[in-house]
Amino acid sequence: MTQELEMDTIVRLRIRGLRQAKGWSLESLASRAGLSVSTLSRIETGNRRIALDQLVPLATSLDTTIDELVAPAAEQDAVIRPEPVQYPGLTTWRLSDPEGLNGTVVVKMRIDPRAAENEPEPRVHPGKDWFTVLRGEIRLRLGDRVYHVKAGQAAQFDTMTPHSFWAVGEMAEVLSIMDPAGHHAHRDDATA
Repeated sequence: MTQELEMDTIVRLRIRGLRQAKGWSLESLASRAGLSVSTLSRIETGNRRIALDQLVPLATSLDTTIDELVAPAAEQDAVIRPEPVQYPGLTTWRLSDPEGLNGTVVVKMRIDPRAAENEPEPRVHPGKDWFTVLRGEIRLRLGDRVYHVKAGQAAQFDTMTPHSFWAVGEMAEVLSIMDPAGHHAHRDDATA
């Protein structure tokens, strides 16, 4: 019985959370799902059990599936403990779970400007990259243009454009978000 009550609580919190994330009132979701406002309110507050014939229109209205609404709460540890990976002149830390964030990968990079005597060779690969400079300065080449991205600034680009980036002057730290294609292309070598 306790497990059943826990699942009921999870489902009603998910319904309320999804409704609020869409900016919908109780009236708006109730209308879309063909429920009365009082029924929906009692479902969300736990004063009424959710019936299957209510769950289907609620899931449909919220652009989700019944499976997602009734999935057990994740038991995994929420804390990621990144391990540094060393390359010549570059240290990376993977800050996201490989199964999370729709395949996007979050990586922190520390780039030593002394490691590259010359500008790295520009590369192309499918995907999109985004990074923000946490410390130092990054010189970013996109095609024929060169950008100076300083601490507190960010860059976003399509990686089919020939690109490279490197630290200027002092050690630089970057937080990067890559889509799955970008991550696979960067994973096996240290050049951006």
